Amino acid sequence: MLKVLYAGSPDASAVTLKILLEKAGSCGYEIAGVLTNPPSAKGRHKTLIPTPVAQLAEQNGISVFSPEHLDSAAREEVQKIGADILVVFAYGHIFGPKFMSLFKFGGVNLHPSALPKYRGCTPVNAALLNGDEKTAFTVQTISQKMDEGNILCQKEIALSGKETSVSLLNNAAENGAELLASLLKEISENGAVPEGIVQSGEASYTGIITKEDAKLDWAKSASEIDCAVRAYYEDPSAWTVEKGLPLKIIEGKKLSDEEGVALGASLEAAPGTVAIFAKSTGILVRCGHGFYAVTKLQRQGKNAMDYKSFMNGARDFVGTVLSL
Repeated sequence: MLKVLYAGSPDASAVTLKILLEKAGSCGYEIAGVLTNPPSAKGRHKTLIPTPVAQLAEQNGISVFSPEHLDSAAREEVQKIGADILVVFAYGHIFGPKFMSLFKFGGVNLHPSALPKYRGCTPVNAALLNGDEKTAFTVQTISQKMDEGNILCQKEIALSGKETSVSLLNNAAENGAELLASLLKEISENGAVPEGIVQSGEASYTGIITKEDAKLDWAKSASEIDCAVRAYYEDPSAWTVEKGLPLKIIEGKKLSDEEGVALGASLEAAPGTVAIFAKSTGILVRCGHGFYAVTKLQRQGKNAMDYKSFMNGARDFVGTVLSL
């Protein structure tokens, strides 16, 4: 039986782990342990909360390793379970050669992009921000250079233009788990990791997203605003400035100039102007081209609201110019 150490931390990674656990028996492997981030302090009382991956592992009686650093002490603890292979999705740390030497078959990583496009830590956000019409989920060997390992399997998917960073990452988690389970079955049966395909083509890289990155520029087109809102969904959330205070723009949809005019909006309004409240559609904000109909938003210190509830307490919102 192939013994797996699974490494990951956030909700999406727990989705993948759940599916891998369900398929373990039929695919000839077992999850011998999980490697995840340490518990983080949350809430008013700063209670230490284990990662979603740790919580799922504990529910299933699986050993959990959550070191601050992958040092000699961490390696010694991990070595005790005798894992044959490391499987990674959204762990967020670099694995050095000493750590990788613990595994007979090395390691494989699920990366939610069409490698070599969008190497790095935010590939899902990049695909949405750039308005890509398709992306892929890739399983690659772990190499010492970021996301440069051989491609073992890859699944391409079309993008509808309605995905958010959360929904697309969850899609990657589910589809990626299927790819990983099939690969682990193959390794278990053949006693070797496939050689894979060396990456080819022009590489691009993604980095950490900051709050400032998610600030909306209303001089851009409605299509670009729509891409940004979906790309920054929930974390950190797209935002703008209303009378000196931050205002999160959580959901909405793009409209053409013609669609905005048909609802009663004026093309003369400057970008960032709250043009009209259309009860059937949303709060229309003028963009450099077109309008963005906001349907869910959140003021600082308040709960997120749908646009109709928001307007009940914001009678003077129409005509406000949101900061660029």
